[in-house]
Amino acid sequence: MSTAMNFGSKSFKPRPPDKGSFPLDHFGECKTFKETFMRCLRENSFDNSKCRLQSKDYLECRMDHQLMAREPLQKLGFKDLMDPPPSQEESTP
Repeated sequence: MSTAMNFGSKSFKPRPPDKGSFPLDHFGECKTFKETFMRCLRENSFDNSKCRLQSKDYLECRMDHQLMAREPLQKLGFKDLMDPPPSQEESTP
């Protein structure tokens, strides 16, 4: 009976997750946005639905400083907080 367990044939190559992991803000570039968001959460019993604007601002700061991958805000759940597109008025000749 010769069953050999060969663990050396396959090597594990770790890779970061597609979403949910991003660099820490070591230089505090978004610290004020984070503190504003956290204060809002504390004041609203951690009901994040009441702090969506602060959350949006914080994520925009992180994207602006390359602390997370840039994503359209609509894709992050902020479609209702986006500025509406300028109305296109029909011109009359």
